[in-house]
Amino acid sequence: MKLTLAAAAAAAVVTLSAAPARAQVEIQWWHSMTGALNERVIELANGFNASQKDYKVVPVFKGSYPESMTAAIAAFRAGNAPHILQVFEVGTATMMAAKGAIKPVHQLMKESGVEFDPKVYVPAVAGYYTDRKGNMLSLPFNSSTPVFYVNKDAFRKAGLDPEKAPKTWREFAVAAGKLKASGQACVYTTGWPSWVHIENFSAWHNLPIGTKENGIAGTDTQFTFNSPQHVAHIQMLGDFAKNGWFTYAGRRNEAEAKFFSGECAMLTSSSGAQANIRKNAKFDFSVNFLPYHDNVAGAPQNSIIGGASLWVMSGKKPADYKGVAEFFKYLSRPEVQAKWHQDTGYVPITLAAAELTRKSGYYEKVPGSDIAMRQLNHKPPTANSKGLRFGNFVQGREVIEEEIEAVLAGKKDAKTALDDAVRRGNELLRRFAATAKDS
Repeated sequence: MKLTLAAAAAAAVVTLSAAPARAQVEIQWWHSMTGALNERVIELANGFNASQKDYKVVPVFKGSYPESMTAAIAAFRAGNAPHILQVFEVGTATMMAAKGAIKPVHQLMKESGVEFDPKVYVPAVAGYYTDRKGNMLSLPFNSSTPVFYVNKDAFRKAGLDPEKAPKTWREFAVAAGKLKASGQACVYTTGWPSWVHIENFSAWHNLPIGTKENGIAGTDTQFTFNSPQHVAHIQMLGDFAKNGWFTYAGRRNEAEAKFFSGECAMLTSSSGAQANIRKNAKFDFSVNFLPYHDNVAGAPQNSIIGGASLWVMSGKKPADYKGVAEFFKYLSRPEVQAKWHQDTGYVPITLAAAELTRKSGYYEKVPGSDIAMRQLNHKPPTANSKGLRFGNFVQGREVIEEEIEAVLAGKKDAKTALDDAVRRGNELLRRFAATAKDS
């Protein structure tokens, strides 16, 4: 710290003197991280800024993911877009379609002459943000996957083995019945219903969500998540709700508080919730693989990611892009990624960072912290399990969640609800494809 202050003081003297000094290139980074995560983002920027003298990354919170995207689009049109924009994974297709507004990461790194090897990134993570030719479009940043949390104290009270979390949905149903009989008011809840029970359910069972490799192979895609397997799964959730085994908490991460408060005994939600759960839970809990249906051939496959990546906006000077490239190189360092992974619960984006964390003994010291990586890499990704890239999917998720809510409330059967969701979702896809074609 003393060296940094001394360097800053020396720089100030030079600036005030008649001698010329090269000003730092300022890199604007718009993000959507709040609370402790916002603090971690600031730490990353400060770490990079202290590591060199030519560039200064300035992180700016711009609201929720949809809000920051809207703000960035408006800023781009006005000619003052940020250099870097954090975009959630369902906005990937929208960013890809805005070709004149973005600079792909692979192009950025090549033009800037900064060392870049796409093979160092975790395939299940990088694949989400890579085109069919293997070119990385945006840099993976805060990546998570849904996992299964169990209150071990509640299991003990119900006469269940706390060291044996249900592996299949059949076993889950048995545990749910015993938890309910033991007096557990809320047996199970979930965060992010579409992400967990449609998107990751599909990948985990090697089922397509839509045609064209889940939209990755082209925008002229259609949804297919009304298959018999999808219908059976959503109907199961509806039956769980009817039995009093499932408590609906909302479309985002509201369910996590119901779990760490002790209200609900079982939870499926983001691996990125681990730090918050560890901080707040006053009981013993475990982190586990998602349950799977053992009557679906090949299951379990691998889960897919959520979270966000960093996109580079177009129209900047070469010197600015050199700074962005150097920052991305810094973010990819094993020690930087390992610390981010351990501090937040998000998965490391590089294989080296995961190995560094393993060698440090962190996974032994914090049981369950390796589940997300193991689940993402359970099997090599297939066309059905490498991710998705649907246009207008922010609205598409809302459609899916509306229809799931109708099933949970007993207003629709699962077949009708998913047929309606596919029909409504396909209308959004056609609208996006027409727009993308015209752009």
